[in-house]
Amino acid sequence: MGCAGSSQTKADGSIKKIRKPKSWKHPQPITRSQLTQLRDEFWDTAPHYGGRKEIWDALRAAAEAELSLAQAIVDSAGVIVQNADLTICYDERGAKYELPNYVLSEPTNLIRDSS
Repeated sequence: MGCAGSSQTKADGSIKKIRKPKSWKHPQPITRSQLTQLRDEFWDTAPHYGGRKEIWDALRAAAEAELSLAQAIVDSAGVIVQNADLTICYDERGAKYELPNYVLSEPTNLIRDSS
């Protein structure tokens, strides 16, 4: 919930809308199961980077949701979005939260798991 002085609020008074992250490419082709494992490892360790667990939980929910729901999640959690793609956010106490691209979108070189 950004106030007029918050970095989440633009000059015209509207809240910064989140958007899909830019395309990215993993250093080598990666399967969906490998991507899921990377994501799970990140979210399991994220609270150890600092910040509050409830904000990390809200960011995870937003990262896994459609854009309109993600916007509602970050707004209701009081997350201040610095980068519209959610890669850099802050909580109301000023703690910084950095999200890697691989938790926000799929790589361009995602390959099918072999059966």
